[in-house]
Amino acid sequence: MLQEHYTGQGQVVLIAGGGRIFTDIAARFVASERSLDAIVASPYSKAIVQNILASGHRAALEFDTFLFGIAGYSRVTEVQLVRKRLASYLIKSGRAELHGKRAFSVVYPKEVAHFTSTVTLPDGQRVALSGKDLCELTRQWYEDGVAHGLPEEDLRYLKPQATECKAIIGMNAHALLDWFQIRLCQNAQHEIRDLAHKMLALCKEAAPDLFAEAGPNCVQLGYCPENDRQNPRCKGKIPTKHEAFALLKNYASHGQRQP
Repeated sequence: MLQEHYTGQGQVVLIAGGGRIFTDIAARFVASERSLDAIVASPYSKAIVQNILASGHRAALEFDTFLFGIAGYSRVTEVQLVRKRLASYLIKSGRAELHGKRAFSVVYPKEVAHFTSTVTLPDGQRVALSGKDLCELTRQWYEDGVAHGLPEEDLRYLKPQATECKAIIGMNAHALLDWFQIRLCQNAQHEIRDLAHKMLALCKEAAPDLFAEAGPNCVQLGYCPENDRQNPRCKGKIPTKHEAFALLKNYASHGQRQP
């Protein structure tokens, strides 16, 4: 039986991270003249963390690591997720031989699942199929292939990108802040943006001092670096990089001068 979920219903769990923050301890190693024992025994300093975030010198953030478990996301999102190279991933195998016991789970947008198109079969017959129909036909074909002894590592080649992904993700705070800047942008695909929002909510709860100001590029920079590719929903609300720099240049050239 086809198990289907819609995008936006994915689950994210914070497995580890937060609680004791080590960014301030790491930062002390750069400038402190105190002994190693004294640095390690130092009480937590929110001010040091805030200074690190404000300065943009984020290397110390790499000593705070967060581990997430995700389920209910598609292979489409998996491909976008692993483009972030400064992270660790373990992803549910699609190769292991489970002798037909593998759940055939898919995740897709609701409008795609229900969209119906009339297609022509190889024998010339015309038939109306929805996205859900296509996934159900693939499931039947896949399970029949298993029954006939074809290896699952070969059958999976025709599984849809809607196939559900389960994964463990490890990122440090520096990598997460960079990733949030890109994947919380309105230009990001809606499913991975959903994942980013859920991960950020967990991070803010577990380590509010590290992620209090986290957000898309426009939040971090004060302008949108997408310029001509700025999302239509943001036009007129957030200045692009070109617009912001033009305002600064104009102010520098014609700003009010003291008498």
